Amino acid sequence: MYGAILGDIIGSPFEFDRGDKTKNFDLFSEGCGFTDDSVMTIAVGEALLAVGPDAAVKEIEEAIASNMQDWGGRYPHAGYGGRFRHWLKEKNPKPYGSYGNGSAMRVSAAGWLYDSMERTREVARATANVTHNHPEGIKGAEATASAIYMARNGSSKEEIKEYIEGEFNYNLDRTLDEIRPEYHMDETCQRTVPEAIIAFLESKDFEDAVRNAVSLGGDTDTLGAITGSIAEAFYGIPAVLIAECKSRIDVRVG
Repeated sequence: MYGAILGDIIGSPFEFDRGDKTKNFDLFSEGCGFTDDSVMTIAVGEALLAVGPDAAVKEIEEAIASNMQDWGGRYPHAGYGGRFRHWLKEKNPKPYGSYGNGSAMRVSAAGWLYDSMERTREVARATANVTHNHPEGIKGAEATASAIYMARNGSSKEEIKEYIEGEFNYNLDRTLDEIRPEYHMDETCQRTVPEAIIAFLESKDFEDAVRNAVSLGGDTDTLGAITGSIAEAFYGIPAVLIAECKSRIDVRVG
């Protein structure tokens, strides 16, 4: 999950279109730090590990909801969206039909932990369902986890592209240069996940992938988290970046 956390940290200073839409920036600039993307990524990963690989969907959903509320309580000011912030405090939390990109930024563990695409997608759906049970919210989580699963199992970029386009009907034929001029802050899955995947597809290594994502502007920490999670599975991450990541997260997170 280092890829998601690094993408979050690197992208965090430029959120809300505060960057210059360029790839030329200091990778760890002033003000960068982990946000809700990292906190919830860890919450989901920890819950999935706790219930084990064969857990039923209901058990997964209950564990995810409980763990996200627990981690949200530990980090109440990590930058949560308004509706999710209220959900974190509810005694009996229910999904609220969101199609926000939060379902995709927190799902990376589901792409790593299972031995089949079918199970990967089933668990990805479960991680989304506790809050983001709109079809687009579920699709964003499934697409991200699917790309990670394929990347870590040796699929080529073209194979990943074809699968995501065929299964999720995302348009991945656009280029970053075509997207960048008109792209702006958008927290929906349908306007974040395909762009994040394209940032990965156009990259040459892990760092380049994250730079691609941040260069789009908009919700840069979440774009970075999604792109970084896929890029990690495909390229791996240099040890120096993992060390930098560890130095920038709370010891309670690490």
